[in-house]
Amino acid sequence: MQQTQTHAADWIIILPVIATLMGAALLLMLRDVKRWQAVLGMLVVLGVLISDVVLFFRVLQGGPVSMTMGHWLPPFGISFTADAMGAGFALVAALVTLIVLVYAQMDRAGSDDRDGFYPLVLLLLAGVSGSFLTGDLFNLYVWFEVMLIASFGLLVLGGSGAEIDGAVKYGFLNFLATSFFLAALGLLYGLVGTLNMADIAVSAAKANPAALASVAALFLLAFGMKAAAFPVNAWLPASYHTPPAAISALFGSLLTKVGVYAMLRTLIVLLPSAHQFLASAIAAIAILTLILAPMGAIAETNLRRAIGFLVIGGIGAVIAGLALTSVQGLAGSIMYVLHAMLSLTGLYLVAGLVEKVTGETDTRLMGGVYAANSLLSVLFLILVLAISGVPPFLGFWPKLLLLSAGADFSGIVSRGGVIDVSALALVVALLLNALLTLIAGTRLWAHIFWRAGPEGALSERPNEKLRPLTPRENGFGMVAASALVVVVVVAGLWPNLLFEAAHVAASDLINPQRYVAAVGLGGTP
Repeated sequence: MQQTQTHAADWIIILPVIATLMGAALLLMLRDVKRWQAVLGMLVVLGVLISDVVLFFRVLQGGPVSMTMGHWLPPFGISFTADAMGAGFALVAALVTLIVLVYAQMDRAGSDDRDGFYPLVLLLLAGVSGSFLTGDLFNLYVWFEVMLIASFGLLVLGGSGAEIDGAVKYGFLNFLATSFFLAALGLLYGLVGTLNMADIAVSAAKANPAALASVAALFLLAFGMKAAAFPVNAWLPASYHTPPAAISALFGSLLTKVGVYAMLRTLIVLLPSAHQFLASAIAAIAILTLILAPMGAIAETNLRRAIGFLVIGGIGAVIAGLALTSVQGLAGSIMYVLHAMLSLTGLYLVAGLVEKVTGETDTRLMGGVYAANSLLSVLFLILVLAISGVPPFLGFWPKLLLLSAGADFSGIVSRGGVIDVSALALVVALLLNALLTLIAGTRLWAHIFWRAGPEGALSERPNEKLRPLTPRENGFGMVAASALVVVVVVAGLWPNLLFEAAHVAASDLINPQRYVAAVGLGGTP
């Protein structure tokens, strides 16, 4: 047993999880005190955000930190271990959750505050934070289940037929993915005798490489379904558009990102030798996801379904970095996740305001919003340009890192003219994705904002169905969406901190010695 007392500063690692779980329980107990639900919920998330900021800068300056539960020495106790990637993702997750809670106030009447919305949001954030900060694979499975329960509750909160239909599709595929994850955990434990991540990183080299490759393939399938990568991505555009826009924004920014985080952690840190067996499959998944997702957005007429396809396209960019296993490629993936969590949340929030102004969800029935609300059109266009990777917006920098890594791997810059076809195809796919995403986004902008009226004979006449936003919608919805767009613009203009954090995180992924040392285990991964 561990005899040394846990340092007080190390409690910061689990504070985001403790605060959200305790906050959710408190809000359930106070569910009859309706006026305090929103205030207490936002205060809890603000506390989590402050904790994540402190943890992030501590990790960035001093390296990974770890805390093992119950005074049991690792690998027997449940460890929480934070490195730059996990702490950075947890920080941005708390930030977007806080902004979404502010945005949600435009639709939250006092009578709604007893429906469990705030406890479920806190429970969702607890699952997301726990996933990013845990140092144990089985514990990661537990936090996946917490996320699934909370997200399923949020999805059916309204009780409409569309929400129930979306929840069935969402629930079935995610339950299936979780089952694959659990099966992979059992097989991995049988091979290496541990589920502590740092211990796996040390012990995996001694296991049968062919068996490990099979387990890694099962992890890739499970996390690919969670992340909505091709070809197991149909559930996302079929479900994310059904709840209110605030919930869609939470799902689009958090849930798929936990899937790609788990993919990066398991395939790079824990099973690097098995990753080599799957390199071609990973590259093929990335290429197909990058190209087909924005094509789906181009063909889509429902606004939030189209944004769902853009979410999937971003997952392809992250997986491209997973296929290009260099510091630069992985830094591009990590930075892209941070960008997508901010930009796609903002796009969902703006889409919700567009639906308020037009009273429609189908872009064919929209039009003329530029004249009715020019600020909304500017916010939408900025986010489209950011997601497409147009400089100097935030999305440009991770794509630049990914393209640079792809050029290095492909041999078109070095290697004496020896071309790696797979890496070259990734470079082409990344460029095509940027072009197709720009086409999809500007097409949406033209139909919603630039065209005077609905599609058809009335497209040149002013849209008489448009209405101005109410003071409450402006005060909460527009302010929250604008604040997030400002964050995206500022981060794009001054990306140095994100560059530094992404490179530190990528270095720790490829060489996890600092991660293992923080847990207190010997051996060389």
